Parts: sequence; structure tokens; C-alpha cells
Amino acid sequence: MTTFLRDTATVFSREFKPAVREPAGLLFEMGQPLLFLFLFGSQLDGAVGSSWQWFVPGILVMMCLTGPLSAGYTLLVELIGGSMERMLVTPLSRTAMLVGRAMKAVVVLLAQAVLIVLLALPLGFVLHPAGVLAGLAQLLVFSVGLGSLSFVLAIKSAPSGTLFYVVSQSVLFPLLLLSGVLLPMETAPGWLRVLGHLNPVTYLVDAQRALFSGNLADPSVLYGSAATCAIAAIGLYLGNRAMRKGV
Repeated sequence: MTTFLRDTATVFSREFKPAVREPAGLLFEMGQPLLFLFLFGSQLDGAVGSSWQWFVPGILVMMCLTGPLSAGYTLLVELIGGSMERMLVTPLSRTAMLVGRAMKAVVVLLAQAVLIVLLALPLGFVLHPAGVLAGLAQLLVFSVGLGSLSFVLAIKSAPSGTLFYVVSQSVLFPLLLLSGVLLPMETAPGWLRVLGHLNPVTYLVDAQRALFSGNLADPSVLYGSAATCAIAAIGLYLGNRAMRKGV
């Protein structure tokens, strides 16, 4: 266990140092979420009850999708460039390579989520500390699973990388639109609502809105937690198997 933790810390440090050296890149990634927060969120005032309690969790889920889902890009670059092959011949644990990379995405997401919440406070967002902490924990578990799936996709896409771009882009927008992140699904046509219920991200979004409103006992929290844990378990299993097999 000590060796695994040391290897995980080594991989995490290797992945996180470039982000620390270029913090402007992290802020640039938040451009679209901030634009939606300040321009689109205010237009929903009164349309969905407490608009900020409804919209801020949706923005965080959107960031959770776009960030970890694209986390495999760095792995793909290393696979194409050959640096990943040099890491695979080291005694580093393959599982630690996966977890260390996923933890980098988790820490970045956490920092960005805290910043979004702080910026939303002057706009009218009401802070429920217990609900926010539970919501962030749920998002972090989800991001680990999604990031792991992104790594699997990167490995399967090497060396051309075409499959990674096609699948990640074709999956991202349907997941966002059918989850009700930006607009309430209650007003959508029946067939869209059916597709929304088949989307696991929908349950995460509902759970986040309940938690950020302070409703920790809402049934949607249980459904969202179940969907989140399922995605995390599947992602870690497939990612670990892919890393152990090598490239």
C-alpha cells in the first residue's frame, strides 16, 4: 500500500506541476462556465424558482463533464509522442498511473468549483455548507470515473487519436442537453424526457440541485449517488484493466 501511495503521489505531482506553472490555462477553461453563469443564469430568474440554486449546480456538472472527459487528451499526446511508453517500463504501479492522473483532474475540478460557488454568492446563491460539501464530494467521485473512461478511450484511440475526438465530442453534448443542465427538462417533449431518464447524468444533476438547496434527504440524492458510484466503478475497472494491459 505504501508503494502504491508513493507511486500515485509521483504520478499526481508529474501531472499537476504543469497546471501550477500555467494557472491562466485553468482560468481560460472556465471561460464558458463563467459566461453561462453571469449571462444565462440571470435570464432564468423566476423561471425555475430560485434560479441560482438551480443553475449553479448545473454549471458545476457541466464543468465536471468537460474537464474529466477531456482528461484523456494529455494521455493521448503522451501515447503519440512515446513518453507514455517510457513510463510503462518503469516499476510504477499501473493502477497508480491511472489514479494519479485522475486525482489531478479531481483537484483542478475542486478548485474551479469553489471559485464558481464564491462568484455566485453575490448574485444571490444561498450557501448551504453541508449540502455543498456533499455535492462536491459527489462530483469528485463522478469525475474520477469519467476521467478513467476518458483514459480508456485515449488508449484505444492511439496512435491516430481520431476515435478520441469523435467519441468525446459526440458524447459530450447529448449528455449535457439531455440532463437538463441549462434548461429544465420538465418543459421538453415527451420523447426527450424519456431519453433524459436514460441519461445517468440526469440523476446527478437532480441530486446536485437538491444538495445545493440543502435538501440532503431528497430521494434524488440517493439516485444520483447510485448513478455516480456506478460510473466510478465502471470507469476504474475498465481504466485499471487498460493500464495493466499496457499500450
